[in-house]
Amino acid sequence: MTDPDITLADTAQLFGRITDELGTRLRQVRPAGPRGRAAQPPALIAVAHGSRDPRALPAVRALLDRVRELRPGLDVRLGHIELNAPLLSDTLAEVTASNREAVLVPLLFGHGHHVTHDLPAAAAAAPELRTRVAAPLGAHPLLIEALYERLAEAGWTAEHEAARDTAVVLASAGSRAPESAADTRRTAALLSERLGGVPVVAAYASAAAPTVPAAVRALAARGRHRVAVASLFTAPGLFATRSTAQAPWIAAAPLGPHPALARLVLHRYDRALHTPHTALTGRELASA
Repeated sequence: MTDPDITLADTAQLFGRITDELGTRLRQVRPAGPRGRAAQPPALIAVAHGSRDPRALPAVRALLDRVRELRPGLDVRLGHIELNAPLLSDTLAEVTASNREAVLVPLLFGHGHHVTHDLPAAAAAAPELRTRVAAPLGAHPLLIEALYERLAEAGWTAEHEAARDTAVVLASAGSRAPESAADTRRTAALLSERLGGVPVVAAYASAAAPTVPAAVRALAARGRHRVAVASLFTAPGLFATRSTAQAPWIAAAPLGPHPALARLVLHRYDRALHTPHTALTGRELASA
């Protein structure tokens, strides 16, 4: 049974401490490699979608700089699915030449087509490299803490949590995959819990319903006329900008280099290392 006195914020802090401690212990371990050389841990390849927005790439790079600060010595690289360099295929080729193993950590928040199909296919296209695919970043206490703090930066206060006319729309990119929508709804439910029960409705910029305006109208019909928009986006881009522009009240910035998000990236990496080295299906990824 869950202790009612343990909050999501407490859980996020616990995961943060575990990640930091694990990083410290891993840096102290130096298993012997060939001819006595220290074996390198698998590279962490963060996989971003890519965007034409010029603000996107600096935001992702800043996030990965935080990951490197938390885990010095870890080979942290970036690969994009499309639109930006380096592309994932190019990053995989580079790692193949320098490291025999890698973990792909999607900077995505649900089990959509990119996570369940594109990333395993990219890994299969680099057979010389031992590769694991980590779970996406969604529905985790560390993610909720990052979302909460971005809302607070936008103007959300404890008084708003006690008001009867406030609500939040959790805006995400959207996907046709039912598993992805379920991930977003779970994240919305956890964020509602973190906000003391304030209604949080998942909404999508594409491919799924409801849209942000539709979610805002539905909440207004329930008497919730002050609606904030939380951004379930790693970096600025078309969908993030469109979603925040549709906010009738305050709108949170994309998560970017939030410390809790950096810890979550490492948590997904560490979990993937404990997953048997097999090709993962979408269902198996969902349980990671």
